[in-house]
Amino acid sequence: MKPEELIKQIEEKLNSADISPELVNYGTVDTVGDGIVRATGLSGVGYGEEVEFENKAKGLVLNLDEDAVYIVLLSDIEVTRGMKVTTTGTILGIKVSEKLIGRVIDPLGLPLDEKELKIDDGKLYPFEKIAAGIIERSPVDRPIKTGIKAIDAMIPIGRGQRELIIGDRNTGKTAIAIDTIINQKKLDLGLKKVICVYCAIGQKRSNVARIVAKLKEEGALDYTIIVSATASDTASLQYIAPFAACAIGEYFADKGEDVLVVYDDLTKHAWAYRQLSLLLRKPAGREAYPGDIFYLHSRLLERAVRLSDKNGGGTLTALPIIETQGNDMSAYIPTNVISITDGQIYLEADLFNAGIRPALNVGLSVSRVGGAAQTKPMKQLAGPVRLELSQFRELQSFAQFGSDLDDDTLKKLLRGKVLTEILKQPQYQPYDEVSEVIAIYSATSGCMDDVPIERVLEIEGKIIDFIKTNYKELVTKISGNKKLDETTLSELKKRIEECKKTVI
Repeated sequence: MKPEELIKQIEEKLNSADISPELVNYGTVDTVGDGIVRATGLSGVGYGEEVEFENKAKGLVLNLDEDAVYIVLLSDIEVTRGMKVTTTGTILGIKVSEKLIGRVIDPLGLPLDEKELKIDDGKLYPFEKIAAGIIERSPVDRPIKTGIKAIDAMIPIGRGQRELIIGDRNTGKTAIAIDTIINQKKLDLGLKKVICVYCAIGQKRSNVARIVAKLKEEGALDYTIIVSATASDTASLQYIAPFAACAIGEYFADKGEDVLVVYDDLTKHAWAYRQLSLLLRKPAGREAYPGDIFYLHSRLLERAVRLSDKNGGGTLTALPIIETQGNDMSAYIPTNVISITDGQIYLEADLFNAGIRPALNVGLSVSRVGGAAQTKPMKQLAGPVRLELSQFRELQSFAQFGSDLDDDTLKKLLRGKVLTEILKQPQYQPYDEVSEVIAIYSATSGCMDDVPIERVLEIEGKIIDFIKTNYKELVTKISGNKKLDETTLSELKKRIEECKKTVI
């Protein structure tokens, strides 16, 4: 028989053979090591699919070779060579429901808090999902108030935006995110309440416990879900943690809710993915990260959205956090995430050490949504702040070398010092919209120019309390979403001066 005829007969036999689903869907564990399983068989498995071992251990398919499948273990249950593994036919996901609110869970949905109630019911949301298209979206035009004067005035964040918080270690990145979560307790401007999801990746357990305790103390845990994959957890759990947080956020956004998701932080997420990729023997690229690290973060952050009214009108706002080394914003992961997001809040170690907190670098921080996500009074009064601060920083370095300065330069230096002081804010003390507007106007209008710098914050607090207590009608005008007319501004200035006389 000729080889061609033999091949034809074999093909006919194979085509007519009844291959049972068992042969397609089952496989056998070949090797196990470092949390990575190599299995043969599983010819019907897909990338990103959840698989189950015969001892109920779970795994995630992250590599498909011609003759083998590489699976990342997600459970602590021991897997040994020769075990049977089967496909589930589903992309890995998490069951989400309203019962998650106020809970601390791991990325698989298992409870980490002391509450006994198990979280096993709800709708299954996949970790990986294609982001909403342009037609399904609406422009970002509603603010998500952080309660931090400097950010709400100069780098406003809109509902549905992706705003990166970036800076060296211990510069107050997490503090900004936690302040923003705490501030959602105040329902300013008639906006909908915000459900917050805080995702801790690769942090110490003590840090996560401290954050949970603070949120509980401030009453913010009532609308917050915490997804935790700490440094003591496996790299696979740290890898899926932000996807779990995003899936939870999408569940509420699809129901028309406003959601804020904080990824703290994506630097450690990139480390976890690098570790898994190297174990899976994927080729290493720049700084040993795999080539698809940009795609990993972009497909996560692209899911931040403001859906159109036709699609429910829900929003998902993302606040990713990135840690830099020695203020190096040009490193691989920082530049990646900067190019994916709609702006960044850059915190500088030198400013932090100088006592300027939040340590906001005005020149390198930007919001690409900008004034569209601000109320009209805030947009009107906060306009000059960024320009005056930038001029001050420039003049400050120049003034060190010159002794003879003209009056105009001295005036700008003084105004800059006042603005720098007024934008300082203690942690866990977010301001409401009215307080922010009064504080910023008291500085930009020149009312604070004659106040000793060391007393600026003290006087500012007294002015805010004075106006809120005695002039309710003025407060109502400021708290609306209408541009302030000259009469309102002159009255506001008059009341600031009136208060100053009593306290200076």
